[in-house]
Amino acid sequence: MAEYQNIFTRIQVVGPAYPGVALGTRDSVERQAKTGHWHLLGRLGDAQVGPVYLGMTGLLSLVCGFIAFEIIGLVMLDSVNWNIREFGRQFFWLALEPPAPKYGLRFPPLNEGGWWIMAGFFLSLSVILWWVRTYRRARALGMGTHVPWAFAAALWLFFVCGFLRPLAMGSWSEAVPFGIFPHLDWTAALSIRYGNLFYNPFHALSIVFLYGSTLLFAMHGATILALGRFGGEREIELAIDRGTAAERGGLFWRWTMGFNASFESIHRWAWWFAVLCPLTGGIGILLTGTVVDNWHQWAMQHSFAPSYPPESFNALPDPLSGGAR
Repeated sequence: MAEYQNIFTRIQVVGPAYPGVALGTRDSVERQAKTGHWHLLGRLGDAQVGPVYLGMTGLLSLVCGFIAFEIIGLVMLDSVNWNIREFGRQFFWLALEPPAPKYGLRFPPLNEGGWWIMAGFFLSLSVILWWVRTYRRARALGMGTHVPWAFAAALWLFFVCGFLRPLAMGSWSEAVPFGIFPHLDWTAALSIRYGNLFYNPFHALSIVFLYGSTLLFAMHGATILALGRFGGEREIELAIDRGTAAERGGLFWRWTMGFNASFESIHRWAWWFAVLCPLTGGIGILLTGTVVDNWHQWAMQHSFAPSYPPESFNALPDPLSGGAR
């Protein structure tokens, strides 16, 4: 029935603000920040806002991140002669570029890539400190460390593109520029230069896990929403003591595809699919240019792509040679 199509949270329980469980650990302080309730946030999750715990690692992470974005923003603003209007108009096309190939791994002048290295240093320090913060908070609460290790998978791809691959190639020029459209241009140029990343098997695996994780999360979210009338959101209780919701959800998936991931195992499936997306993607990028110079040729040599006779590439005249346009 229509009243059970609960896409948004329909019932919000509002009571006294809850500061959280007492930790009793040496590195934790009593939570004193103000709290409040926001109805719109309650439509998507818990309506309570706060308290927020930063700690030393969280504070240092924000400071380093601010310095990095300040450098990037000021260099972009300088590139349009400090014209705020042009900065806003061209924002999506502005960039902080890495050093030129002639500098290799040396530190170049600030206006020729030095600012890029400094911004990259502070941004890297910021995300590392934030990872430490997530790990320490999980341990302090007695949780598993699945969240920080999932975050580390994303950081692996981040550092491959901006640090590890340029280091292996011997030039900072191989790194990704800071900017919205420029970093997309870098991706397209990398694919063209190395024979089309679509023939990179690790790229293919990364896309499989990308689409697979979105499908699994959508299937799981839809199942729990559909079981809301039977208390399906109480997943842990029903995984331990099976009830109507768990049994009906399992029966639905066995009916529709013959296999059922349990209330507990679906989270492991989705976690692994999501984590393997940046892990395999990072491996594919790291191998590009360091091990494989042309992915299309590699794919043909390993029967990963069909081989075409040389004459098939001459079917159309080259416009640059004076042929048909």
